[in-house]
Amino acid sequence: MPPNALDPRITERRNPRTAEIDLASALDIVDLIAAEDRGVPDAVASQREALARAVEIAEDVFRRNGHLYYIGAGTSGRLGVLDASECPPTFGVEPELVQGIIAGGAPALTRAQEGAEDRPEDGAAEMDTRAVGPDDFVVGIAASGTTPYVHGALARARERGARTAIVACTPPPESVLRLADVAIVPIVGPEVVTGSTRMKAGTATKLVLNTITTGAMIRVGKTYGNLMVDLRASNAKLRDRSERILGEVCGVTREEARALLERAGQRVKTAIVMQKLRVDRGEAERRLAGAGGVIRRVIPDAPPPVAA
Repeated sequence: MPPNALDPRITERRNPRTAEIDLASALDIVDLIAAEDRGVPDAVASQREALARAVEIAEDVFRRNGHLYYIGAGTSGRLGVLDASECPPTFGVEPELVQGIIAGGAPALTRAQEGAEDRPEDGAAEMDTRAVGPDDFVVGIAASGTTPYVHGALARARERGARTAIVACTPPPESVLRLADVAIVPIVGPEVVTGSTRMKAGTATKLVLNTITTGAMIRVGKTYGNLMVDLRASNAKLRDRSERILGEVCGVTREEARALLERAGQRVKTAIVMQKLRVDRGEAERRLAGAGGVIRRVIPDAPPPVAA
């Protein structure tokens, strides 16, 4: 094959290590996939500085009461929606804070919407519909780096004053890089099955999005040490977790933790400050607000050490 016949997108190239996979046993297939997956974390780690910049932007946006928008098509769009949907139960934030947008809308989450990714005007329209502005951060996700829907969204987001990023697993064209304040490009190489970016590219994308939201949430005070404390005890599982956290951090019994949560409006972070400083709910909330929501700026003590 002449060199100019090769697709310039790494995600679309054939993987020489899996060229005979159709003749492999089930165990050999598992081993081949596992061997390819081992390189994904290193590819993501190579983007540490770009990831840190994205975390900083997301933190600033959250502190401005802006929004983080993920936008993509196919697997990329589904991963954005997934990460956004996990933020409210994990960090106790409103669903509007982090939003996932997928080409083709909600039906595309479970059934491919052919052609939806090819319309840049639809991506731009989503930015207008959501009134994206200077306090927002728009992260375009396109494994191949060439999705027109994502390009349209990034271009309009920039026009509207938002900060932007591109997440891709092959170097995006220069025209796309010009639209992004941050480019996060973990190169994971050709897929086990050619072009199946739900595999290594999808795994890398999931790791990237996890890092952006988790990092930003930590920075705005959603954890105490590594404990997930900014949650509301709104169901049985979360009530149990909340009571266990208060027992560990504050040294109270289950019954005492339950009563403390009641006085704190079922907010774990508020309850910790109330107990540690012996103040009422209003005072605890005022002190947290004055410290940007970060418990360690109100209570300098570290959480109890992790049991061996």
